[in-house]
Amino acid sequence: MLELFITGVEQNKDKIFITAGISATMQSLGYSCAVYKPFETGVSIKNGKVVSNDLSYIKFLDPFIKTYYSYQLESELSPILSAAAEGLVMEKNVILMDYQKIQDRNECLIVDGLSGLGTPISKDFLEEDVVKMLDMPILFVVSAKNPDINNVLLSVNRAKELNFDINGIIINDYPYGVEDADIKLMPKLIEEYTGVEILGIVPEIEKNIDPNDLITVILNSIDLEKVFKIKIAKL
Repeated sequence: MLELFITGVEQNKDKIFITAGISATMQSLGYSCAVYKPFETGVSIKNGKVVSNDLSYIKFLDPFIKTYYSYQLESELSPILSAAAEGLVMEKNVILMDYQKIQDRNECLIVDGLSGLGTPISKDFLEEDVVKMLDMPILFVVSAKNPDINNVLLSVNRAKELNFDINGIIINDYPYGVEDADIKLMPKLIEEYTGVEILGIVPEIEKNIDPNDLITVILNSIDLEKVFKIKIAKL
């Protein structure tokens, strides 16, 4: 089975476009794909029902992608504060049990993380602990809208200190016709100072992009074979 944990380096909701785009693309290539989102903040309540904005978007792209979650919180604050506001304590064993239930049900399983490995979830429980517990390779998503190289270096080097299996880095929201030197140099600097390969540079994506167009963008922008460390026959 193909497994991947996608994480960020800052608070950036646009990371879901990479998670959704990769899962929809892999599904289009013939892999039964699922997305597990252990935690989500800022969910909506419609007609008395909880609606996950991120997982709903994935279903919009491809209704055949299976989606799973453990905790959904209304507040848009950090997970630990959102849970406290609702009187919840998010538990490690819940995440592990939910993951184990779905682990072998699909050919491709993507876990969509939070805004970084250091994100606090509950007392003595960070996102990096989730990665350790699930023992999955990770893919970093970095937004060109927030070109803070310091955050990228700290996050990637922390993952290396923890001996995580880092498959690579994706740069998201890369503007067309960029002239800003910081953004232009971003891919080169990240590779030079982390030793981790950039596996894709994805342009800015409209939120209402057609699913087929998003798949085309992903195929043209990301090296999926390196992302999953496999040979994909249809590519």
